[in-house]
Amino acid sequence: MAKVLVTGATGFIAGHVIHQLLEAGHEVRGTARSVSRGPQLDQVLSAYAGKPVHVELVAADLSSDDGWAAAVAGMDYVQHVASPFPATVPKHPDELVAPARDGALRVLKAAKAAGVKRVVMTSSMAAIAYGWGDKRPNPLTEEHWSNPDNLADNTAYTRSKTIAEKAAWDYVNGEGKGLELAVINPSAVLGPAMSEDVSSSIQILTQLMTGKAPASPKVGFCVVDVRDVADAHVKAMTVPAAAGERFLASGRFMWMSEVADVLRKEFPAYGRKLPKGELPNWLLKAMTLINPPLGQLVPELGRERHCSNDKARNLLGWTPRTEEASIIDGARSLIDLKIV
Repeated sequence: MAKVLVTGATGFIAGHVIHQLLEAGHEVRGTARSVSRGPQLDQVLSAYAGKPVHVELVAADLSSDDGWAAAVAGMDYVQHVASPFPATVPKHPDELVAPARDGALRVLKAAKAAGVKRVVMTSSMAAIAYGWGDKRPNPLTEEHWSNPDNLADNTAYTRSKTIAEKAAWDYVNGEGKGLELAVINPSAVLGPAMSEDVSSSIQILTQLMTGKAPASPKVGFCVVDVRDVADAHVKAMTVPAAAGERFLASGRFMWMSEVADVLRKEFPAYGRKLPKGELPNWLLKAMTLINPPLGQLVPELGRERHCSNDKARNLLGWTPRTEEASIIDGARSLIDLKIV
């Protein structure tokens, strides 16, 4: 079995990657901005796994060179999952672009210097599906790249994912030649939360289930389960043909009103809090003044972005859960954790 470093170990996707790596018998080390989060991480992973789990944690931050050499030392593989994801729209795009791009390069350079075999990097559907305006391919595939210069069809987050992923490929195709890279491009990641420290993507469900959206905004997204995203990461680490490839980890496109309908059917006790009807676009824009996280939905109003997951299915042998299962299991975890 292999020794694997997982960056951003306390994150939503990273927790599930760590869990699946440990279940497969691999030895895992993690990074976090502070090792003080180690006991909490062990507690969360142990509760989810139903058995004692301990993960060695090394302090390393995407914005600094400190700690990365120690983090990658002796590792066979790196799962680079860490990336900034804002709760609010940053005042300047560089607040996200620079740490995402520079952080990816720090990890790749450290991995190359340490003789790591392969890095699997978490990118996003955002690096594929944005900047097209209304000329988006249908479906979008791994052959497509977002255009970060079309600011009308991008947020700071979507631009950061595109720029960071392109920088990663440029590095391994040039200065870092010999280091293998595989990239996972998830869509909207739902599924079970492990702790109260929930991700920005899971806030889709918390917004719906806590009555913060009186009606559903005309926005949608392709749904994927966090457990299936983690599975794609683990498969991309070990499948020989995955080297040099990117993979869309995505399910079908759903409007937010459809997600609310799934929740309403499965959790009738929350029926009064779930949105009814459709929210006018102008009202959503006004609501961002009092509920800033909604600001990231504004560029999505009325837009459909459909993805193909054929490549992940065929090359990785990836079989995702249904979108409904992801929504239901995600919501159930939020109820169990008393977040909603």
